[in-house]
Amino acid sequence: MTSGKAFVYMDRLLDHHRAGPMYLAMPSIAQLVANSIEGGGLCDCLLHAWVIMPNHVHLLITPHVDVAKLMQKLKGTTAREANQMLNRAGVPFWQHESYDHLVRNADEYWRIADYIVQNPVQAGLTVSAEEYRWSGGLKPAAS
Repeated sequence: MTSGKAFVYMDRLLDHHRAGPMYLAMPSIAQLVANSIEGGGLCDCLLHAWVIMPNHVHLLITPHVDVAKLMQKLKGTTAREANQMLNRAGVPFWQHESYDHLVRNADEYWRIADYIVQNPVQAGLTVSAEEYRWSGGLKPAAS
């Protein structure tokens, strides 16, 4: 199985997984993360597309710094604020690792962008990407 197919398989499992932490389904937490994504939490990159799902986030970015440092900044800020909102202390909010992938050409870029914005539709959270509240950036048509 290619790494791309493995990613899609795991992402589909996340989309349909209804147990475990679903904090991002809470509007206040999703808004916190959306504000951070759009409002400078990712200032060291060019943001192309993003979506907040109930238990994970997808970003399509062109980083201007090391991706690990970029994610550490975004995750650190949002984790502290989310845990305060949830009245939690000493418990990780985000998964330690992130999955990143180098986009090699325009076809792959558009396929990934479409995948991101269509993720809520594919997961049954909305009937169209445009209706989904917790996404931004590109809105390419489904392929």
